[in-house]
Order: sequence, then structure tokens, then C-alpha cells
Amino acid sequence: MDFLEEIELYNSAMDNAYNLITGRLTVDELFIEFDENEDEEGVLPLPFNPFLSEKFSNALIDVVIDHFSSIEEYEKCAELVKIKEKNAVKRHQ
Repeated sequence: MDFLEEIELYNSAMDNAYNLITGRLTVDELFIEFDENEDEEGVLPLPFNPFLSEKFSNALIDVVIDHFSSIEEYEKCAELVKIKEKNAVKRHQ
């Protein structure tokens, strides 16, 4: 795998994480979509194991925010920040 392929895989992982965190896709929907569009690697790119926890940690959300901030997709960052704030409120209740 060359550098550009690695960048593409990383971007796919962040897009997939964003879709799961925001609820745009469920894990099942993500796997179905991946099966329909399977690439050469045959590995669903995600920066975490979605089966270990149903909740997304603030640390994970921060990683995804940093990624989208670096590519100037600020609307996605704002949505992730709102989700992170909701998580904080839930923890304090």
C-alpha cells in the first residue's frame, strides 16, 4: 500500500466514524454498504472496534474532530462538538 492509499484508507475510516457517531448509519448499515462497495483490502476502515462499546468516548470524538478540522470540514466538526457536549451533560446527570 502506497502513501496515497493509506491516506484514502484513513479518510474512509474517519468518514465511517463520523457516520456512526452522528447516527447517520448504524453498524449494520455500514457493513451492508461496505459489502456492496468492497475494495481490494476487504477490511472495513474504522478507527475503533464498534462492537466493544455502544458509546463513543470523547477522546474518539476529539480524534474525528481533529481530522475534519484539518481538512476544513467545519460543519462536521460543529456537529461532533454538539454530540460531545451532550455526552458530557449525560455523564453529569
